[in-house]
Amino acid sequence: MVKTLQLFFYVLVISFTLGCASNSEVNNESPALNLTACKDPRPQICTREYNPVCGVLKDGSLKTGATGCTSCSSPDVVGYTMGACQ
Repeated sequence: MVKTLQLFFYVLVISFTLGCASNSEVNNESPALNLTACKDPRPQICTREYNPVCGVLKDGSLKTGATGCTSCSSPDVVGYTMGACQ
């Protein structure tokens, strides 16, 4: 339950941050709407492939990962969207 509340808080913060950006900075599609949440237990083994995702870290920063699996293996990542970070 605590993890769910933490994830909700992070998504809320990200949504608020995106809402404060000027129109020229916001894409037609908000990344927060397409966020795939990382679940516990975190993956310990991932396949070696490259299908880039944009990981959302706890502090709200973004980091490109090779796959959703590799991004979610880090405890600092709360979720990801498909495609490399812009």
